[in-house]
Amino acid sequence: MSTCKDGPVLIDLDDAEVAEPAAAPPVPDLAAPAPTGQAMQTMAALAARKPSRLARWFWSALVALMGFVASVTAYDFVMGLLERNPVLGLTALILIGFFCVILLAIAVKELAAFGRLKKLDTIHADAQEAMASDDLKAARKVTGEIVALYKARPETEWGRARIAERQGDVFDADGLLGLVETDLLDPLDKAARREIEAAARQVATVTAIVPLALADLIAALTANLRMIRRIAEIYGGRSGALGNWRLTRSVLTHLVATGAVAVGDDLIGSVAGGGVLAKVSRRFGEGVVNGALTARVGVAAMEVCRPLPFRAMRRPSVTNLVKRALTGLFGSAEKEG
Repeated sequence: MSTCKDGPVLIDLDDAEVAEPAAAPPVPDLAAPAPTGQAMQTMAALAARKPSRLARWFWSALVALMGFVASVTAYDFVMGLLERNPVLGLTALILIGFFCVILLAIAVKELAAFGRLKKLDTIHADAQEAMASDDLKAARKVTGEIVALYKARPETEWGRARIAERQGDVFDADGLLGLVETDLLDPLDKAARREIEAAARQVATVTAIVPLALADLIAALTANLRMIRRIAEIYGGRSGALGNWRLTRSVLTHLVATGAVAVGDDLIGSVAGGGVLAKVSRRFGEGVVNGALTARVGVAAMEVCRPLPFRAMRRPSVTNLVKRALTGLFGSAEKEG
């Protein structure tokens, strides 16, 4: 560098480093926050929220009042028709009786659904107790209950034959229940994983493509309800409308309590190129996050509905489920990123 007392200052750039525009750090996008999976978090909060005691009293009183009014109205209607025209009155009486029979059948179906869910809960608790105490007799009882539960399922035929052949050679509770888990529950676990992948794909697609307000929330709610119902059916706990809602609340209450519906710092970068998708489009990134949270709900549903806890087999990984579900779905967007 040469200087002059009264002249300009000259700087020699031969040895100096010249900054290149390509080497400059990226400008942070402050206007577009990271995806948070808002639709799934809102759906979980709404489904897991417990109604207040006053609200329960209100709905109970309202249902009782509406039932009473409907009964009195139907009675007056039928009696009036019988007085005016016996044939029409008898027809109305038969139709109302038929309607009441249908309501009774629905009630019986709901009670049977609650019974199936309770049976799965009982088997699950007995299996955990047998493993904790290493009680072979209790483990054999649990094995017999599970085999009887799936005796009409063709996909478990090989597993049931395998257990009948080998259970006499196993002399510890962990080994016997591990045999049931690997040979009998494996095809059911695969079917449940396929349901989770389908639900995650649907929620991610609707979130990324449909720009309508509340569309992602409605898609998340319907897809998760259907997924939980299908997982319960796979494991033998077919649930009705009330049973499915109870099961959904149990699953989502557990997730909210453990914080599993909160988006971790590494969630987007760990599933299906979520980091790239979030940079290309916030909607794509939000779709990936909602799909991942749906997969978390599905894994929790497996743990609730499965007659045995995950022990001999590994618990499904949310990352792997989402990768399989979203492979190729957002491929063009990821390539552009």
